[in-house]
Amino acid sequence: FFVITILGPLITMFSNSWISMWMGLEINMMAFIPLIKKKANSATAEAAMMYFLVQSVSSSILMFSIIMSFLWENNEMMMTITFMSLLVKLGAAPFHMWVPEIMSKMDWNSCILLMTWQKIAPLSMIMNIKPQENVLMMTVMMSTAIGAIGGINQTSLRKIMAYSSINHLAWMMITMKTLNNWIMYLVMYSIMTATICMTFKKYNMMFINQINSMNLSLVEKITYMTSMMSLGGLPPFIGFLPKWMIIQAMMKTEMVVIMMIMVMFSLITLFYYMRTMSFMSMSQASLNKWLVVKSKSPLILWNILLNLSLPMSMMINFT
Repeated sequence: FFVITILGPLITMFSNSWISMWMGLEINMMAFIPLIKKKANSATAEAAMMYFLVQSVSSSILMFSIIMSFLWENNEMMMTITFMSLLVKLGAAPFHMWVPEIMSKMDWNSCILLMTWQKIAPLSMIMNIKPQENVLMMTVMMSTAIGAIGGINQTSLRKIMAYSSINHLAWMMITMKTLNNWIMYLVMYSIMTATICMTFKKYNMMFINQINSMNLSLVEKITYMTSMMSLGGLPPFIGFLPKWMIIQAMMKTEMVVIMMIMVMFSLITLFYYMRTMSFMSMSQASLNKWLVVKSKSPLILWNILLNLSLPMSMMINFT
């Protein structure tokens, strides 16, 4: 099922007809549901059913709008409906309600896939339809605000990551108006998110108060903190690079007000990232010294180097 999940978005990306794009979305959905249900319990069953219902409703709306757009060519209303159905699939605001609920019932592996790979197919379709600017901007602003404000009062780490995903989705969508380089943003976001979620998975963390019991080595703490600050787009970490490029592009296109609002809401997301870090940095695990398992994985070092590679990347002219 994992291979089919990977295959679905690739079919959508490299298709040149609406029907084959829709088929790629459906293949991806039907393969992802068994991955959600991998652990047989009531929570994953509920998550799988919710995911199926949301995706099937959005797929039916998408199919309806595609058929109607064939009948009425260049109809802006149909294109807007198509865009809205893809927003439901993405979990972007104002159709975001299902994302935190489903993620709070899934395991970390499924959460990583939902936050990263599952975004590729709908985003590539949105690139093809080129939605109206005012509709796109409204979605971007709402996703930025809800992703920032929604995560403030959360104690569940999975819900925090879900709202973080909604916020980052706004930055990906704004690139369609400015840079047309959302894939680079998604790749960087995916690396940072996967690192953080794998840390949570390794120590079976689900809530903020459990972070106190994470018996991390100093290197692992640094890795987690750099990943979190990079995810928040804090310089000098590499996560600042795509946001920096987007800010530059928005300044050139005179979208200063929207840019300022997005930056302000990104600071709010930094608050709840820092909240998880403060628990870790100010606490000491109470395990005995001889029970500590020291991680010697070279991936940790590579992750730190990646997050701190912004000064080197500044030498490259991306614009």
